[in-house]
Amino acid sequence: MTAVTVPTSTKFDLGPARALLCRECGNETPLAPEYACLECFGPLEVAYDFGKIRREDIEAGPRSIWRYRGLLPVPSTVEQHPNTDPGGTRLVEAHNLAKALGVRKIWVKDDTGNPTHSFKDRVVGVALAAARELGFKVLACPSTGNLANAVAAAAARAGWKSVVLVPSNLERAKILMSAVYEGALIAVDGNYDDVNRLAQELAAENEDWAFVNVNVRPYYAEGSKTLGYEVAEQLGWRLPDQIVVPIASGSQLTKVDKAFRELGQLDLVEASPYKVFGAQATGCSPISAAFKAGHDVIRPVRPDTIARSLAIGAPADGPYVLDAVRRTNGAIEDVTDEEVVEGIKLLARTEGIFAETAGGVTVATAKKLIESGQLDPDAETVLLITGDGLKTLDALGDTIGPRATVPPSAEAVIKALG
Repeated sequence: MTAVTVPTSTKFDLGPARALLCRECGNETPLAPEYACLECFGPLEVAYDFGKIRREDIEAGPRSIWRYRGLLPVPSTVEQHPNTDPGGTRLVEAHNLAKALGVRKIWVKDDTGNPTHSFKDRVVGVALAAARELGFKVLACPSTGNLANAVAAAAARAGWKSVVLVPSNLERAKILMSAVYEGALIAVDGNYDDVNRLAQELAAENEDWAFVNVNVRPYYAEGSKTLGYEVAEQLGWRLPDQIVVPIASGSQLTKVDKAFRELGQLDLVEASPYKVFGAQATGCSPISAAFKAGHDVIRPVRPDTIARSLAIGAPADGPYVLDAVRRTNGAIEDVTDEEVVEGIKLLARTEGIFAETAGGVTVATAKKLIESGQLDPDAETVLLITGDGLKTLDALGDTIGPRATVPPSAEAVIKALG
């Protein structure tokens, strides 16, 4: 399952990355464009030899994910190449939301401020940097929408060609946000799992195409760690007590957990206990179902939810999500489409933050976990809001709109206000 054949003696400048490590059998593979273990076919992830990392060196870096380049599999020259410079998004202390939910303190990590308005700019930034070093020429992906936007934009900025595959029933806003960059956007009749299978076939046939979440997935996935790094730094170099993370493939949750562990191991933060909670939409909740049943195996499902950015019926990182959540004494919950919409509205009216459906899943799940007693109301909690509500306007349907339509008179306005 090798995307590109390279000599084993080839040396790549990928920062502190030492090798690719099998998450199942522990076998190490030299750094290369590989994503599956040749011994057991398990998934690979990046292993590191970190040097001395100091807070002051990070703080002196750029206001983007590249301030953490000493913790990522990217070349030392990453900032010298055109890229979208993702990251550096705000962490909002959500007083009004905390009051509405009846908890002591909630922070919202608002990643809608990224270049294409989702956290996917982070993972694509790392994937592009690694793909350039590994010798690829085309940036590509299968996507539920946000990744398509990020890949198309990053490729345009870098002067690369792009090939983006999406389900044909994707939200129109996300299709337009990918098409505007004028790369190759292909709509496929089928769901995300169908599109992903097609991408794997194309990756095998086109050796110079870097499918960011397929043949360079080990590098791409590390970009999600920057969410964890930023949260800890923005909290004053400490870990939150609890964090709620939306789940699609599950990679984001596992990498935020990895980031927290790395920060503790490197003495950048005190290695204090924390709990990781996962959020899914009920219409696509295979990991939540496995968690509740006490299973270790994820049974694939056919997605049926308005939260299309989370609609992955066969999540690749599902078993590792279960491991992380159980190890940290967290939980995984799911919410209905109606609860998702209410979650979007709740965050908007309390904090002025308009989240896409994935954010609605996160907020609604946090509410449900609080009500069930699984999420401690006295513990400091972070919610990850990973995409902008302008991308999923259709999900709100007729649930919002003008209070009234009136003639142009002050009297009519006062009357409408009740």
